[in-house]
Formats: sequence, C-alpha cells, structure tokens
Amino acid sequence: MVSSAFIGSSFIIKKKGLRKAGVSGPRASSGGYGYLLEPLWWIGMITMIVGEISNFVAYIYAPAVLVTPLGALSIIVSAVLAHFLLKEKLQKMGVLGCLLCIVGSTVIVLHAPEERSINSVEEIWELAIQPAFLLYTASVVAISLVLILYFSPRYGQTNILVYIGICSVIGSLTVMSIKAIGIAIKLTIEGINQAKYFQTWIFAMVVITCIITQLNYLNMVQYKLFPNDVVWLQALDTFNTAVVSPIYYAGFTSFTILASAIMFKDYSGQSASSIASELCGFLTVLSGTAVLHSTREPDPPTLPDLYTPLSPKVSWYIQGNGEHWKQKDEDGSPPDFITILRQDHFK
Repeated sequence: MVSSAFIGSSFIIKKKGLRKAGVSGPRASSGGYGYLLEPLWWIGMITMIVGEISNFVAYIYAPAVLVTPLGALSIIVSAVLAHFLLKEKLQKMGVLGCLLCIVGSTVIVLHAPEERSINSVEEIWELAIQPAFLLYTASVVAISLVLILYFSPRYGQTNILVYIGICSVIGSLTVMSIKAIGIAIKLTIEGINQAKYFQTWIFAMVVITCIITQLNYLNMVQYKLFPNDVVWLQALDTFNTAVVSPIYYAGFTSFTILASAIMFKDYSGQSASSIASELCGFLTVLSGTAVLHSTREPDPPTLPDLYTPLSPKVSWYIQGNGEHWKQKDEDGSPPDFITILRQDHFK
C-alpha cells in the first residue's frame, strides 16, 4: 500500500516537473533535458525510489502472488491525483475502474497464501534448482531468446506484444531473484551473514541482468514505434501508455504468479475455493486497470519547438497565414498549411 502511494504520486510530481521545465525550454519529447534542472522532477524521482524500496521490502515479508497484483493500486493513486492536480478529468468509467481495482485487491488480500518461512539463501537456492522451476527458467530463457533474436528485428516496430512479452517473462525471474536478495539482506541484518554464499551473488547477477533487459525493451515500447515521428511523439506516448499498461500488468503479473507458485509453492495447502477467489480478484483488478486506462483523456499533441528539426536534415517552415502562433494562443486552430522543404530536395 505504501509503495503504491509513493509510486503513484511520483508520476504526478514528475509530470508537473516536466510541464514546468517545458515552459522555459524544449520539451522532453523534443529531446530537451531541461527537466534535469527542475527540482520538482527530482522530488518525483526520489518519491519513486522510496516507493520501489518499499516494494522491495514487501517482497521480503509477503508472497509475490500478493505483492505483485497490488501494484495496480498505484494506478488508482496516479489517476486520482491527476484529476485534482493536473486537471486530467477522471471519467465515470474511470471511477468504475478504480472501484474494480479496489474490490479485486481486497479479494486478493483476503485469500492470499501465507509467506513461507525461509532461513537461508541456500534454502532458496534449493527451491530454485528444483526440476519444475528449472524447466520454467529454461522456458523463459528460450522464449526470450526467440523474441529478441527472431521476432524483435522483424516485428518489434509494428507489434507491441513483442517487447511486452520480453519484459513480462523476464520480469518474473527478476521478482524471484529480488525476493531472494531481500531475504538475504534481512538475514544478514539479523546477524546471519549471507554474503559468504555464492548463491547470493548469482541471484544478484540475475537481478542486474534482468532489470537492464527489461528497461531496454520497455524504452523500446515507447520510442521504437515510429522513432522519427517527433511531432506526434507525445500523442504516441499517451496511446502507448493506455495500451501498454494493462497488457504489461496482465503479462508481468501472470508470469510472476506462475513463477512464484512453481518456486515457492504458494498455493500448496490452500483450498480450491481460495485459489479461485484469488484468481477472480486478479481478473477483477485487471479489468479495472483496462477500464481506467481506456477512459483516460490523452493530452493534446503538441508541435515541437520551432527550431527543433524533425530529422537530422535541415528543414525550413513556411506558414500559410503567417499568424500561426498568435492564432494558436487565441483559439488553438491549426495553420492553413505548413510546408517543409528539406535540403536534399535541391540536390
């Protein structure tokens, strides 16, 4: 709950910082870096870091099948704060989406399995090398390699599911390794040194490798599609967010629940009704997330700075009525026409 509050609010704080920085310089979507000098943006980053640390601690003391689905609560926090602070209107269906997330999260909490007691990293290692989880790990690696080596070069720019699939399957291994590292840190603080075990460092290397891979392909999700279309970058980012968030949440959460169930046997000893109730809660949260994002009002696309070229080529702008900026300030209507002449046209 605490991590969701911090992470959800961090999005709003960072967006306010980006808006403030965009007033005095080029926007981030136009390649500007003025937001790095904006204190509000850094406050948002610090808030997000605090939230991620809280999330990390949650994985130590609670099963992943409980912590991961509850990440959807950050979406509610973000949507509500955006309504009041950013004046991004929350539609009635958006309110319904928030309520669905709350109801689903409550069902998940009420029927979540108990955390398994683990006393050493070696014990986690034994769980990680059991045949069922080794088979799952091999499947994840195989699927990731196929997506990265075959599908990514061919379909990555046109099918968003390629990058989402990579991040989702790898993310499940990230969570399992983070949980192992968290337990190792907790035991070390309690006086049982876990740094002497090689397994601890293997889990650490897996975490670093998986996180780097996820960040790489999540960035591609936002910027790989139509990379030269700078004019519509903001609208594209908004569309991608509305589509990506529910899909990524569904994929990442599903694979994480599967990995945790295989490795830690979270559902061992639970009744069929409890398992079914938790799955229904997850589906309810997923539905709420999809509804909430589908009803978002995207920001209007903005033109890049007048002196920012659309490509590495030199460009000139000739405005049809000569009053484009003045007219935009008054009624927001577009110019009669815009002609772009490139240097290579005169070769």
